[in-house]
Amino acid sequence: MKYFGTDGIRRIANTELTPELVYKVAKAGAYVLAKHANHTPTILIGRDTRLSGTLIESAMTAGFLSYGANVKLLGVIPTPGVAYLTKKLKADAGVVISASHNTFEFNGIKYFSNKGMKIPDSIEEEIEEILDSGKIEELTAESSKIGVAENREDLLDEYLYFFRKNFEDEFEDLDKENFTVAIDTANGATSVIADKVYTALGIKHYILNNTPNGTNINENCGSTHLDMLKKFVTANHCNLGIAYDGDGDRCLAVDENGNEIDGDIIMAIISNNLKKENKLAKDTLVATVMSNLGMSKYCKDNGLHLEQTKVGDRYVLENMLQNGYNLGGEQSGHIIMLDYNPTGDGILTSLMLLKVILKEKKKVSELAKIIKIYPQILINAKVSSERKQNYDKDPKVQSKIQELEKEFAGNGRILVRPSGTEPLVRVMIEGENQEYITKKANELAKIIEM
Repeated sequence: MKYFGTDGIRRIANTELTPELVYKVAKAGAYVLAKHANHTPTILIGRDTRLSGTLIESAMTAGFLSYGANVKLLGVIPTPGVAYLTKKLKADAGVVISASHNTFEFNGIKYFSNKGMKIPDSIEEEIEEILDSGKIEELTAESSKIGVAENREDLLDEYLYFFRKNFEDEFEDLDKENFTVAIDTANGATSVIADKVYTALGIKHYILNNTPNGTNINENCGSTHLDMLKKFVTANHCNLGIAYDGDGDRCLAVDENGNEIDGDIIMAIISNNLKKENKLAKDTLVATVMSNLGMSKYCKDNGLHLEQTKVGDRYVLENMLQNGYNLGGEQSGHIIMLDYNPTGDGILTSLMLLKVILKEKKKVSELAKIIKIYPQILINAKVSSERKQNYDKDPKVQSKIQELEKEFAGNGRILVRPSGTEPLVRVMIEGENQEYITKKANELAKIIEM
């Protein structure tokens, strides 16, 4: 697709993601979404803490209103909050303005359907067609039909209530007296709500990186930079560290010794508990092909079925919906719990993890032993956009991949795939020896870059 990647549109704000482009994307989006509704559409807009957030929000709002759609502005709110409210308020769509874990100069646009899920590829394609067809100029509301925008930042309380409703009673019965959590909100979207959630549930906590200034989102903090959290957890004798990403749809953790607990380990801990309580649908876990080799071994050893999908949370969700599964996710901490919300939700994930820790009355490091994580190396080969599309046709690349696949069969794994959002080809190898797999991944990346 020309504009949409695996996770909406993401570009450098104001130069590539210009107000003009955003205005058109809003108009085209409103048109496509309204085609399926027989009333004036209502669209919710939420954003993270980036400097460019209000600029993009203004252009987006203008596009929607000009087409005749009404807008509710939610202000700064995590992505899953927008998904949840879109469904709860029966709005026609939701839009999140965020570039997730990217640095502050990037921004992006993600559409959510009235069911609170990312819109399907087919609708994104329809929006792109309208953008390129020149039809945009015609999509203008008559003077009496212009849309109206209203500020609804108060709806953040509805999202807070979602956590209280689902967890308050359970946490009341758990012994949390000697338990302390450190929470890193990445100076991002969870900075407006994480503290409120943990306070409401009576969990002792420290909040880190909770002073967004427009340019410090994800800066050496959050789920992509765990070093500060690791140091804080060990220095302050916390029982658990939690790190969200910029838009709050994913979560990684740190155990009491400062060791990383990635999405695979979090899913193993949660699925094991759900299975014990007969709450894991069809005893199945859904993960992507990027999941660690340890995940399939964990599932085998614990009587679980593992479904693997293409990389991207939308494919995990698709599989879950088609087959009636309720837990799935990615190594990056993007975890979907369909019984609660149809999108990854960092705060929800952290509360589920915390609930299991308190129920099991074990240290996080102990619970993590249920899964053995194999050393994994991910090298990004920088390529031109053209090379990204056809690197796999190169005989040298093909021959090297075949050679490595033979070598690692049974004791490791190799996965090569183009990035959905950048001019990169990602080379991932898993095996017993970190040094050796790093060497092999670098050899392959060099051939791809040629």
